[in-house]
Amino acid sequence: MTTKKLIPHLEKELGKINFGMFLRVARKSQELTQVTMAKKLDMAKGTLCDIEKGRQTISPELAFKIARKCGLSEIVAVQLAIQDQLTKSKLNFKVKLAA
Repeated sequence: MTTKKLIPHLEKELGKINFGMFLRVARKSQELTQVTMAKKLDMAKGTLCDIEKGRQTISPELAFKIARKCGLSEIVAVQLAIQDQLTKSKLNFKVKLAA
């Protein structure tokens, strides 16, 4: 099953998925600490923590760069980053991207 098809199944089981959750699960599945992942992404550990906890939204461009550095689905990362921005703005839209 591709990552893109996995998101709806995860949301059915866990509720709404955001970029921070996506990144945290990816980090843990690679058995990396926040310190190691932050170094890999060239950012402060506190920034990574804020992103993972959903306290900081990121741009689609940064989501793309993070996904590329981590070997994650770029489409899913960008989709979740845009969805987070819409949610933060209290706009009730659902994002679906295609390459």
